[in-house]
Amino acid sequence: MGGVGSAIGGVITGVSAKMEADRAYRSASQEQARREAELNSLEQSRQPIVNPYANYSDLSDMAANLGDMVSNPYANMGVATQAAKMQAEEADISLANTLDTIRATGAGAGGATALAQAALRSKKGVAASIEQQEAQNEKLAAQGQQNMERMQMAEAQRVQAIQISEGQRLQAGEAAGADYTFRAREGREVAKMDRVAALADRAYYEKREAKAASQAAFGNIMSGVGGLADSLFPGGI
Repeated sequence: MGGVGSAIGGVITGVSAKMEADRAYRSASQEQARREAELNSLEQSRQPIVNPYANYSDLSDMAANLGDMVSNPYANMGVATQAAKMQAEEADISLANTLDTIRATGAGAGGATALAQAALRSKKGVAASIEQQEAQNEKLAAQGQQNMERMQMAEAQRVQAIQISEGQRLQAGEAAGADYTFRAREGREVAKMDRVAALADRAYYEKREAKAASQAAFGNIMSGVGGLADSLFPGGI
């Protein structure tokens, strides 16, 4: 009877072990299937590959032609003749008044001629001085205009260079930002898939171990049944 009890106990233990192994096998199979489905979903929902330079644009239209700002300040310089004409008229009036005085006082013709020549020389000298001064003033004004236009041109070029440089900097920043965002998200997605794949692999190996345990338990059951038969029928059936 002791042998029978031992055999029955072995069969019961084997059946229990097989049931537990089969349950673990089903659980591991379900976990593996769930993780593989999750991994497939993650792969299907991965972000599309982006071109971080897709929004680059041509900034050449920001480079304007500044040639219209250039002018020749010497082009319209005139000769200062108006002042000379005015001085000449004043000298003529003065000379006429002087001659009238000479005639009225009865002075000789020689004195009048000398006076007229002196007045003429004075008139020419005054006119020349005024013309030189006015010409110099116009020259200085033209040089000042030229310097001002040169500074305006330099400032316009400086502002234009800043605008183009800033446009390039912003485009480069957008490209770098898009590249960083893509890499960061890609890293997280790949890490998530790696974790899920590892869980799927673990479920697969647990399933294999459960299957092996179930087969071993089945072998123990058959051994227990054989032992029970030998105990019940020592001489065979």
